[in-house]
Amino acid sequence: MTSLIYDPIYSQLNLPAGHRFPIEKYRKLYEKLLSEGVPAAGFLRPTALRPEQVQGPLSPAYVADFVAGGLDDKAVRKMGFPWSPILVARTLTAVAGTILAGMESLQQGSAINLSGGYHHAFYDHGSGFCIFNDLWLSALNLIQQPTINRVLIFDCDVHQGDGTASLAQGHEQIFTVSIHGEKNFPFVKQRSDWDVSLDKGVGDDEYLTCVDSTLREAIDRFRPDAVIYDAGADIFSGDELGHFEVTLGGVLRRDQLVFEACEQAGLPVSAVIGGGYQRDIDALVEVHLQLFRAAGVVA
Repeated sequence: MTSLIYDPIYSQLNLPAGHRFPIEKYRKLYEKLLSEGVPAAGFLRPTALRPEQVQGPLSPAYVADFVAGGLDDKAVRKMGFPWSPILVARTLTAVAGTILAGMESLQQGSAINLSGGYHHAFYDHGSGFCIFNDLWLSALNLIQQPTINRVLIFDCDVHQGDGTASLAQGHEQIFTVSIHGEKNFPFVKQRSDWDVSLDKGVGDDEYLTCVDSTLREAIDRFRPDAVIYDAGADIFSGDELGHFEVTLGGVLRRDQLVFEACEQAGLPVSAVIGGGYQRDIDALVEVHLQLFRAAGVVA
């Protein structure tokens, strides 16, 4: 059974007209799952973190400035969202959702947060629509659990998980793998434990072979006790910021490969939906929906 995590606040952010981030996708994905037969009672709702819970793993000064609205204009531009109190509440709730998904995966085997994947967030600043790095914070929480000593963060968003790589450098219990586009944001890459850079235009066969072999080797090399999976939808050929040529069926097969490899290895896996950038939100939701099909949540 796969636990599902959602809060309406994921889409409750008023952005300026024409803003590039598709904030409505979370609500529409939730509604799509309801229409596919998932009961509303089947979703868990996270409790927002308190700021002090992320101060320490992240820069106390950065966290305090963000919460109080004290970031300078340059930091706000780099973050990608205009500051507001609702942004603070949304951030603390979405990160809590990923942490809850991690905990649920230990009980249920798998869990999905209908948000998350904020892998461009660093210790002391946000970047690329990412403010606090939920993947890192969830991994830190998992290794505090008695049955978990090592965590693999497996990032298949088309953009490198540079913030995650930076945060986890030198941490012997958290292993980072990023499969991403070489010539795509961020243009200055950080060093993951294992980076796989792919050229523009990569299609299903090459991409899926890469995902399958990389994940299985990472499990064999690192021997994790749990996996956190960033299932970015921006690998899809129709994504406006992706530059890959992976079909919708390829997205589904990628997600199936991840769940299959984790199940075969006996590893709990918590997933986040990651990036996806299409102005046609309904089309974008269909790409994200493949993760839930792969998990057996919907047919």
